[in-house]
Amino acid sequence: MRIAVVDVDMLSRNWWLVALRGVAGILFGLCTLVAPGISLAALVLLYGAYAFTDGLLAIVSAVRRRGAGNRWGLLLVEGLVGIAAGVLTVIWPGITALALLYLIAAWALVTGVLEIAAAIRLRKIISDEWLLALSGVASVAFAVVLMLFPGAGALAVVLWIGAYAFVFGALLIALGLRLRSLGRPRTAHAAPGLA
Repeated sequence: MRIAVVDVDMLSRNWWLVALRGVAGILFGLCTLVAPGISLAALVLLYGAYAFTDGLLAIVSAVRRRGAGNRWGLLLVEGLVGIAAGVLTVIWPGITALALLYLIAAWALVTGVLEIAAAIRLRKIISDEWLLALSGVASVAFAVVLMLFPGAGALAVVLWIGAYAFVFGALLIALGLRLRSLGRPRTAHAAPGLA
């Protein structure tokens, strides 16, 4: 039972990291939705920066939670995968649209599976863990769509990526705000006659 209390405390203290990841997702999504005609090279660099930032924030969150039990390992793996995806897209900016598509799909699939696993492990510790599970399901669904329709036009892929990042970001912000509310002290009932 002590580990559960530590996890809730750690999650509620670090709510802003989850929310910050959500803000990064929404900003990336808005950039791609507002300017879908951007070149593939710009998309590669923008995606690389987003994946790297998301991975870095996940690692920071994992390191901050490392004393809270073994649950931080999945977050660390998710962060490492995000950083690797970001670095690979920056190292090879001339990557083809199809290779980028599969790289993004693989990243979304790994991220989604790890988030679903984390939600399952946290279901007895926090309420509304479904937000984390739902963001994981969105990631897996996005990966499947990209893998099933690799020949889709570049504009469609940009819009899919933007929509995914926006939804993923919004779900992470909602989860972050929920975690923040867990850390707030509960207001005690007023003593009789003081109302």
